[in-house]
Amino acid sequence: MSVSRTLRAAAFGAAAVFLLVLGAALRPLAFPETATPAPVLTATELGFVQDMTAHHQQALILTERLDPGADPTVRRLADQIADTQRMEIGTLLGWTQLAGAAPTSTQPMAWMTSNHHGTTPATTMPGMATTADLDALFAARGAEAETLFLQLMYRHHAGGVTMARAADAQLTTGPVKQAARAMAQSQSQELGYLGVLLDLRGALPAP
Repeated sequence: MSVSRTLRAAAFGAAAVFLLVLGAALRPLAFPETATPAPVLTATELGFVQDMTAHHQQALILTERLDPGADPTVRRLADQIADTQRMEIGTLLGWTQLAGAAPTSTQPMAWMTSNHHGTTPATTMPGMATTADLDALFAARGAEAETLFLQLMYRHHAGGVTMARAADAQLTTGPVKQAARAMAQSQSQELGYLGVLLDLRGALPAP
């Protein structure tokens, strides 16, 4: 083989290697990979956030339907609960917006695989007042309104604690778990105060 033919063969070989390398480098540009991004919230996180939003929204309704002329101690507690739950609703709604999801779920409690005792799954949102309860609170006045509000809010908070503890138990880490744990702690403290106010009125929490 002549020297010129050998040089041409070497040149062709080098060019082929160059084109292979260039093709590999340009492949991601020509054929971008369609990697699926990680979800903002897991199914459990999203379910808890949506359901707790709905749960908090009813707490605001309870505080709004309390007789404006109720005892100042009860009124201050209602206002404190309302302020806290409004701030938490803002955080919860921020998460659902980031996830591109609806504020509340069409299948409440689907995320809750078991209750806080680890037994059977929940089928309804715990602690929620009925329409009749809300109507009765709206119509009540004076001592009757105070007692009914305390009873309904006690039951409501107890349900919220159940949900928050379940989320804390099911989640391993992350801000939603931290929020659930904080809600369980703060609402447990308010449960104690609600119980004291009921006791002072000779009343028991709603069943």
